[in-house]
Amino acid sequence: MTKLLQDAIRERPLLCDGAMGTQLMIAGLEQGNCGEAWNLTHPERVLAIQQRYAEAGSECILTNTFGGSRIMLTRHSEGDHVAVINKTGVEITRQAFGNRDGYVIGDIGPFGGLLEPYGDFSEARVRSAFEEQAAALVEGGADAIIIETQTSLEELLIGIQAAQQAGAPCIIGSMAYDVTLDGSTFRTMMGIEPERAAAFMEEHGAHIVALNCGTRMDMQRALTAVERYKSATSLPVMVQPNAGQPRLVDMKVVYDETPDQMVRGLMPLLEAGANIVGACCGSTPEHIRAFRKVMDEFLESKGMELQRSRA
Repeated sequence: MTKLLQDAIRERPLLCDGAMGTQLMIAGLEQGNCGEAWNLTHPERVLAIQQRYAEAGSECILTNTFGGSRIMLTRHSEGDHVAVINKTGVEITRQAFGNRDGYVIGDIGPFGGLLEPYGDFSEARVRSAFEEQAAALVEGGADAIIIETQTSLEELLIGIQAAQQAGAPCIIGSMAYDVTLDGSTFRTMMGIEPERAAAFMEEHGAHIVALNCGTRMDMQRALTAVERYKSATSLPVMVQPNAGQPRLVDMKVVYDETPDQMVRGLMPLLEAGANIVGACCGSTPEHIRAFRKVMDEFLESKGMELQRSRA
């Protein structure tokens, strides 16, 4: 892509992809196994998932590297393969676009623990892991890095700084919010409100503020989050809510919001100024295809030029 992601989305909103983890499990990944290792052992299955998102209309696709830090990969005895797993993840995602234009977003998820003094992980250990992963993603050619599903500002900052050190052309910080028991508001597990997160990300050099996942964070809550973010920052906003709420059916976790149900909340998000819209847990290429149709209608109504390449 010739334009930086943060510049392109100021001209018109872009469509991101949907869930990767649940799609990997549908493709045969057993619960608890390392999906990121599939970049090496089953690249054709990862590619097939991402190709379906590209064909559904995604213009931004996250790499299959959510748990690609050394800390996470070591738990699966894959710690020696950090660089190759992350670089291959970028290559697969780039291949998924085929002859379409698209942005490859290198995905860095949580390290899976708590920093000292609340947990057993030192800042230095986490910083080293994030720097190693970010460097591999940038060397692989990622157009952006997202530090996602974050609940604390301390871990988020380490991720932002790691992406900066690696020379990432675009840095996205994405928080995971939970709706409070009384339903009155939402905040992260560590008590961070969206306004505080947005201001913090802008202060520390992120280019895009985002939200993904979270308990009861549906399309309506995502709309509120966009409005709260925009009250606190001038940065572009990215949203990836879950496809409804998870339920256990026949010992399998399923999400209860269909594409037709979920897409009803998309136009208000676009009208509120969301710059990148995708979906998180439980979503499918069918959800993204429904999003594409509504987004095209929105762009046409606003007279925005469609600069997408379709096969």
